[in-house]
Amino acid sequence: MPRPWTKKNPLMSLWLSAANRWAALAQRGATATMKRAATKPAKPRRGKLRRS
Repeated sequence: MPRPWTKKNPLMSLWLSAANRWAALAQRGATATMKRAATKPAKPRRGKLRRS
C-alpha cells in the first residue's frame, strides 16, 4: 500500500520555495542593515546635559 504523505506534492513544493525565498530576502536585508550600522560613524549626543 503506497503511503500518501511520501508522494510528490507540487503545491507544497511551490509554497515551500516561496517561503524559503522570502526568508532569504529577509535575512539579506537584516544583514545589510547590520553592516551599514557597523560602518556608519557614531553621532555625538547633542542636547543639554542632565545634572543630578
